[in-house]
Amino acid sequence: MPTQTQWVYAFGGGAAEGDASMRNLLGGKGANLAEMSALGLPVPPGFTITTEACNFFYAHERTYPDSLAAQVEAALASVEALTGKRFGDPSAPLLVSVRSGGRASMPGMMDTVLNLGLNDATTEGLAALAGNRRFALDSYRRFIQMYSNVVLGLDHHLFEEILDNHKDRLDVTVDTALSAEDWEKVVADYKAAVQEELGEPFPQDPKAQLWGAVGAVFASWMNERAKFYRRMHDIPESWGTAVNIQAMVFGNMGDSSATGVAFTRNPSTGENRLYGEFLINAQGEDVVAGIRTPQALTRAAREEMGDRSPSMEEALPEVFVQFRDVVTRLERHYRDMQDVEFTVEQGRLYMLQTRNGKRTAKAALKMSVDMATEGLISREEAVMRVDPASLDQLLHPTIDPASPRDVVARGLPASPGAATGAVVFDSDEAQRRGGAGEAVILVREETSPEDIHGMHAARGIVTARGGMTSHAAVVARGMGRPCVSGAGDIRIDLAAGLFQVRGRTIRAGDVITVDGSRGDVLSGSVSMIEPELTGDFAILMGWADVFRRLRIRANAETPLDARTARQFGAEGIGLCRTEHMFFDEHRIQAVREMILADDETGRRGALEKILPMQRADFVELFTIMEGLPVTIRLLDPPLHEFLPQTEADVRAVAEAGGLDADKLWRRVRELHETNPMLGHRGCRLGISYPEIYEMQVRAIFEAACQIAESGTAAPIPEIMHPLVAKGEEMRFLRTLTDRVAQAVMGERGLVIEYQVGTMVELPRAALRAADLAESAEFFSFGTNDLTQTTFGISRDDSGRFLTAYLEKGIFEKDPFVSLDQEGVGDLIRIAVERGRAARPDIKLGICGEHGGDPASIQFCESVGLDYVSCSPFRTPIARLAAAQAAIGERERDR
Repeated sequence: MPTQTQWVYAFGGGAAEGDASMRNLLGGKGANLAEMSALGLPVPPGFTITTEACNFFYAHERTYPDSLAAQVEAALASVEALTGKRFGDPSAPLLVSVRSGGRASMPGMMDTVLNLGLNDATTEGLAALAGNRRFALDSYRRFIQMYSNVVLGLDHHLFEEILDNHKDRLDVTVDTALSAEDWEKVVADYKAAVQEELGEPFPQDPKAQLWGAVGAVFASWMNERAKFYRRMHDIPESWGTAVNIQAMVFGNMGDSSATGVAFTRNPSTGENRLYGEFLINAQGEDVVAGIRTPQALTRAAREEMGDRSPSMEEALPEVFVQFRDVVTRLERHYRDMQDVEFTVEQGRLYMLQTRNGKRTAKAALKMSVDMATEGLISREEAVMRVDPASLDQLLHPTIDPASPRDVVARGLPASPGAATGAVVFDSDEAQRRGGAGEAVILVREETSPEDIHGMHAARGIVTARGGMTSHAAVVARGMGRPCVSGAGDIRIDLAAGLFQVRGRTIRAGDVITVDGSRGDVLSGSVSMIEPELTGDFAILMGWADVFRRLRIRANAETPLDARTARQFGAEGIGLCRTEHMFFDEHRIQAVREMILADDETGRRGALEKILPMQRADFVELFTIMEGLPVTIRLLDPPLHEFLPQTEADVRAVAEAGGLDADKLWRRVRELHETNPMLGHRGCRLGISYPEIYEMQVRAIFEAACQIAESGTAAPIPEIMHPLVAKGEEMRFLRTLTDRVAQAVMGERGLVIEYQVGTMVELPRAALRAADLAESAEFFSFGTNDLTQTTFGISRDDSGRFLTAYLEKGIFEKDPFVSLDQEGVGDLIRIAVERGRAARPDIKLGICGEHGGDPASIQFCESVGLDYVSCSPFRTPIARLAAAQAAIGERERDR
């Protein structure tokens, strides 16, 4: 008989059925609760329902496995034994929290229910047990509001309005001012609202409450904000979420109780100092939801912020010493910065969660370098700790310190960096305008998980409430968006579309600048400066360069691109698109003359005008790259792209250039193609009109000779022929290239090292790679076009339907963003194998947009390519990703 599946894993009392290695099954939160319990840390007992149960739930029409209920009953009995309380018993009520916990952290995206098990009877029992009726009723009203919102689907504003009406009646502003009698009236009104909205009373059966909450947490895995977050962070839907059910401890039992969130190091800067916030007489949601502005953990942090409210170090000194020791132990145990949640119940510390903390790219760099220097981790581990994609945060402008600063408001420096944009107050509007390419700043009272799409679309975020561990702060840091939170002087009037602060009015559409590093909101647009990529960045990149095998080149055709690439550590140019040079306003006229020519003699005459311009382009690129390889792709697009497309434009161009308008219009019609991307382009131009490629090759070698004659390091030109499909095409083009190269070098009396190769961007080219390799010394996989021709999908038009494919799970990722390793990847594997069989020393690389994608770079390492080429700003990302890929391959080989 098969062994019964274990759906529930218990923890508490210094023991646990799971551990930190089981995060795929128990989720990150459950695995770490088990680990902390086993370490003997003060963790309230509980149990975890596995991610496999979540997947069962969705695979069986939202039902549970048959044995789950019995396993939950047994685990609940174990919690009762450890706490001395009983679930649903008014004389000694056990209350529990019900929380989500996937294997990847998704802060705020899924649902939580606290204080579960309270009803009219157990609330009175809790009051007697705690000797504090006000606390019990406060907990009950919190539970009714949270359960009604998360499980019953009622809007939380319904309850906020009731509470605000009571505060107005009592003329108070803070929750702590309400007495037990006041909370009793609030509870009565809450229950009446549930009855009115749903037509049935608030559920009183704790067991029914528990299963309602479990179902709600599982259901929240598929809510819109969670799905959006998963798409944004490449988290597979198949992972599912665990559910953690844990005995409640209470931070709202008076002045000796508290709750808080902390990081063992500063998640914004990486500084090795305890960082976080807490609230006395509060529950955890009060801190992270931004409803109350919390207090600092340490006295030093309080003094730096100019806050008068006592820090935890000052208000609860004995508990603080214990807390600091626990979190130091956790960081050393996990060998990484920890993000912890904790509660103090009447002077006793409880740890509710630990996880590797989210951090900015700057902080990740500093922590990795510092921890390696401290001996906590190795240099290889330091390199593996930094997400390559996050480096993008460091490669963009920050505010020029010399720039005038018209500070409108000040808040907390929740996420570093700076951004300028137009004020918007609504997340849907931010998504709409941001998606249209407009720079917007999202300004909100506070953000909630429902704002995730607007935060992603905005360049920066400002909130009037909340601390540095609020939803806005955590999510903004993860996205790399600058954020100012807790700008308490801001008064937002949504109806009027404005906010006011200290007598100033900023309206929707007004331009502001967010300085997330200092916590300032500035009026207008402020000048920015480029970051200096030194210090920790340079150290980590140096370590990465030692570990990586793949060479990193850049796609560049302008001097600015080339200089940027060199600055970011590129080891050559992997793709210089020469057609971009043809579109220059000073030479497009000669290009059009060439296209209009009636015969080869006319074309050569026009090309003679273009030759010195092309030569000058290559001289500049070769000078900047100083002896590094430069891969130059000869003319690729169809000729019609260089001509005006409407009759009116034809007349205007003809008049401006002194051309025959009728002849120009006739040529436009002659060159028209139904599907030009599969038409007369690429090497087909070079074969039809060899004089075009001859001119380009001559320009390349004349430039190379000029550089060599000047005494500068001679360049290594790599001439790349695009869209080759047949070995016969490659032989023709190789002969043409060698003939012109030898002619130029003979004229100059020089020998220049060079290579001739092709861009593999057609399935036939990959399949017949051996034929091509007879004449080609290198392959560069043009994965943009190879993806298009393999799938039969236009990159320019696919946005109309790819979203549906992603949402329906047909594509896990956009194949134009991250390489399709099964189909396109198989073609690359075939080309590598057959190309090397025909020419063992053939050089292999990729130059499509995938060259800057970490997952695609991992694939390139696995199939043994020699280099990747990407956009200049992604060069550091590629360097780090290549190092991680090499380290990963070595670990797999061990």
